[in-house]
Formats: sequence, structure tokens, C-alpha cells
Amino acid sequence: MATVDIGTPLLDKIKDFRMSKHSQGNSAIVVKIDKAKLEMDIEDEFNNITLEDLKEELPENSPRFIVLSYELHHKDGRTSFPLVLIYWAPQTSSMELKTLYTSALQNFSVKADISGKVLDIREESEFDKESLDRRLGA
Repeated sequence: MATVDIGTPLLDKIKDFRMSKHSQGNSAIVVKIDKAKLEMDIEDEFNNITLEDLKEELPENSPRFIVLSYELHHKDGRTSFPLVLIYWAPQTSSMELKTLYTSALQNFSVKADISGKVLDIREESEFDKESLDRRLGA
């Protein structure tokens, strides 16, 4: 049984996001959990945003899920735009919120069909191009 409700509008938005053509830059949907209702909501959406700017938009003391279309440059010269689910859990977040988000992560990744590329990021220093490229195998 799921601890947090993932509504159809959110899943439809992620499906549309996946199907949209991304030809340059990073695009993201930031998802938060409403603790009172125990349901996921879209907090913000970004198109053609740098990782640095995206990092600035994230809360310093609260976890979030980020569905990221990431511009990945491969060593052989190809460019791809994999869909990545990032679990942003800064060290300063409360244990209660980290536990809530962690309990919802697997169900969300499966329902959003992003289970292949799920990254757990807890430090700002891990949220940069070099770290993401390395973790995604570029």
C-alpha cells in the first residue's frame, strides 16, 4: 500500500513531459509532497535551465523529487536527453520529511516509469554536470 497518493494529473504531466521534444538544455518538473494531505503536487516547472539555476530553486531544508530531462553529452559525440528522477534530500532536512519522501520514492519511480535512472542527491556538490555525467555513464 502506498504511503503517498500520486494523482493522475501528475502522472499525465510527467507522461506529456516525457513525450515532448527536448532539443537543448535541461528541463525539469519539481515535485513536492503535501504532508497534510499525503499527496504529491507539482511545485514548479522549468525549461532550458542550467543545473546551477535549478539547484538555486530547490529548498535548502526540504526534500523534493525532480523529474529531469538532462542534456547528456556522450564521449562519442552523441547528445541524448535521458529522463532522470532525482531524489533531492539535503542533510538539513528533518528526518520526518526524509522518511516520508524515501517511503514514496520507489512507488513514484515505478508509476512515473522512470525506475531505470533514479539518483539520490544529498549534497549540493553532487548536483553538478560532472557528477551527473559520471553517474549516468557519459
